[in-house]
Amino acid sequence: MTVIVRAFRAPGDAEAVARVRRAALPFMLVTPEALVFEGEHAHPNSRYRPLVAEEGGEVIATARVGLAHDSPEPGVGYANVYVHPERRGRGAGTAVVRAAEEYLAGAGATEVYTWVLDEPGHRAFAERHGYRAGRTAHFLRLDLAGGTLPPLRTPPDGVRIVPASDFAGDPRPLFELDAATTADEPGDVATELTDYAHWLDETWGHPLFSRELTSVAVVDGRPVAFSAARTDGSTRYGTAMTGTAREYRGRGLAKLAKNDSLHRARDAGFTEAFTGNDAGNAPMLAVNEWFGYEICATEVRHVRTLG
Repeated sequence: MTVIVRAFRAPGDAEAVARVRRAALPFMLVTPEALVFEGEHAHPNSRYRPLVAEEGGEVIATARVGLAHDSPEPGVGYANVYVHPERRGRGAGTAVVRAAEEYLAGAGATEVYTWVLDEPGHRAFAERHGYRAGRTAHFLRLDLAGGTLPPLRTPPDGVRIVPASDFAGDPRPLFELDAATTADEPGDVATELTDYAHWLDETWGHPLFSRELTSVAVVDGRPVAFSAARTDGSTRYGTAMTGTAREYRGRGLAKLAKNDSLHRARDAGFTEAFTGNDAGNAPMLAVNEWFGYEICATEVRHVRTLG
């Protein structure tokens, strides 16, 4: 049968696309509701356009495609492709990549970044399509149901650990902390969070984001460290970001916040915890190893110059 690539249609495609993404990359949280939300709330400058590939009316592949609008570098695009493992070898991946590159070139991208599983077949596919390997990142998993978390510790004097929901009246201090720590994240593409209104809409309001399970270390009323939590509303919990303001690093505050969040997630009935780390982020990898996380998969960032 012929593979057809087209734009994602919400909400009709959401369940099928979520199923493909869970099968292709089970270490990331995704729900139909989140897919619809992300399409409706994407920043206009991101030119976000998710794609699907159909064969005989069945969605067998999909891609997240857009511009890195929050990067200070112009012309940076991304295309993360997911093919259902049982439908590989039918040309869907190639068709989606070509459609994504054509769209991004028209949107002004000069480079396209993509994450590729660190497996021979996946890396060979990327290389055949002209992509060059870059930095590496790990997916990590923690068994919340059967594992043992480190005991909760009393915060040092002057520090309180509170849920992010305590900032519901004014989340701006959390935005400022998120922006400061995100700017220090290792990566191929720099990120600058400057649009508070969009952060409120896309991050604070995201259906996977849990304000109740996100833990924040507060000093003198100011948030100085945090561990942002997402959940699929069922059994899976994920850490979206953990960070500390520069002047408060080295005191173990992010570890305290993350431990608090993990304990509350387990108490709420979540059985699996996932997170991701750049392979060069040794301090955070050490923190996650202390919690009992184990690497369950590795990805390699690839890039291709268009034109």
